[in-house]
Amino acid sequence: MISRSRDLHPGVEIGVYTFADVDPKPGGVGPAQRVREVVEEIALADEVGLDVFGVGEHHRADYAASAPQMILAAAAERTKQIRLTSAVTVLSSDDPVRVFQQFSTLDLLSEGRAEIMAGRGSFIESFPLFGHDLSDYDELFAEKLDLLLALRASERVTWSGRHRSPLSDQPVHPRPLQDPLPLWVAVGGNPQSVVRAGTLGLPLAVAIIGGQPERFAPLVDLYREAARRAGHTNPPVSLNTHGFVGETREVAADRYFPGYADVMARLGRERGWGPPNRAAFDAACELRGSMALGSPEQIAEKMLFQHEIFGHQRSLTQLALGSVAHRDVMRAIELLGTEVAPIVRAEVARRASTSAATA
Repeated sequence: MISRSRDLHPGVEIGVYTFADVDPKPGGVGPAQRVREVVEEIALADEVGLDVFGVGEHHRADYAASAPQMILAAAAERTKQIRLTSAVTVLSSDDPVRVFQQFSTLDLLSEGRAEIMAGRGSFIESFPLFGHDLSDYDELFAEKLDLLLALRASERVTWSGRHRSPLSDQPVHPRPLQDPLPLWVAVGGNPQSVVRAGTLGLPLAVAIIGGQPERFAPLVDLYREAARRAGHTNPPVSLNTHGFVGETREVAADRYFPGYADVMARLGRERGWGPPNRAAFDAACELRGSMALGSPEQIAEKMLFQHEIFGHQRSLTQLALGSVAHRDVMRAIELLGTEVAPIVRAEVARRASTSAATA
């Protein structure tokens, strides 16, 4: 076993996540093409020095990643440094033993770069698919997280719960290279979820996909206070946002908005949202908005502004949304790695050095 630091770049890690969107329109990108494109995007992200790439689990016709660990395993063979995570694994409707085995295997393939980002799921398709009752939504996640932590902690596991058969001194293999296998908890804004993550000392991933990011600051404060009370020292926080990088804000917006609008309109029809409009989108791209979209300098400014608020350790951006062209996503990844990340890392390091000198 090895214990591997999460911080490739102390201070802040910068990365990308995707749901492997497909284009449902006639002639659009289908699943076979899209999963290969995602592997290419991960390989480029590694090449340009990004720290993390996440692939999210969904069970819908508009997403190709029902099994993110398969895509990540393919990417493991084409990458050297980048960390490979789910974003998220819908733990509530999965079997924690299989989740652990799959990501342990990914960890072996990647030589110690795998992570699990576990969440309750903002989509519900997986619950009837795998035979779970939505009335057990919260209890399922709490129980299965408990089992996953037990699996992570020991090769032989004794455990019992209400939603899965018990284990009695059962060995679980293979074991990962990393000890422990990194496990993040992803939340959308539920206070109970952040308190649970903080009490367990697990890293927290906060999805900010609307409104002003500052409104999430009390949630992160609550998490850190729960962690402190439980004796955990400053576990990491990640901000997961929508966004895009172009040579200018206008270029970035023109490439991103059509796909973004299609996705938000489709989900809005399912969930009762109003239709998206360009004015609201442009407002979300301003400094205090939810979306990290613009030129490299503007993206760096926004990331640093958010870092002043949250003091977080990781920033992930969902670049490939809906029908955004693969070539444009590749260019955005290149700009994020070669132009945005160096600015952000240098400034965060400078701030840390100044703070230490005046402490």
